Amino acid sequence: MRGSVTVHMAASADRVWNLVSDITRTGDFSPETFEAEWLGGAIGPELGARFRGHVRRNGRGPVYWTVCTVVACDPGHEFAFAVAGPGKMTVNTWRYQLEPTADGTDVTESFELADTPLIRLYWMIAGFARGRTNLDGMRVTLEKIKAVTESAGPSQ
Repeated sequence: MRGSVTVHMAASADRVWNLVSDITRTGDFSPETFEAEWLGGAIGPELGARFRGHVRRNGRGPVYWTVCTVVACDPGHEFAFAVAGPGKMTVNTWRYQLEPTADGTDVTESFELADTPLIRLYWMIAGFARGRTNLDGMRVTLEKIKAVTESAGPSQ
């Protein structure tokens, strides 16, 4: 009940991290989440900060809001957030891990669904299709981030 995609970017890890951790830019990259905003006075990424994302499931619908909490915030290395479901229980964790290389950064986006009986049942029924959608969406997201970071000039 997890998956990941890695894309190499000819950009510094700091440049990439600034984009993946700026949730207000999510709509520029994600095929499903078309906007996001910080909650509770948060103005940027920090451990425990909350935000909400406006999602168009599968790029078509239904449309709904999700509340997320930043669970990893290590500039230049990792940004992750947990998505709350019913009862504020975590249903999914999305993560960006950045690995500097000689000519840029390898960026891995991943998801991991919570291991609950209801989510296991969902994954048994729709896992193949939803897993493929998530993988395709992560690739789209990372390729859009790559285009922005690489168009900004030489790697910093």
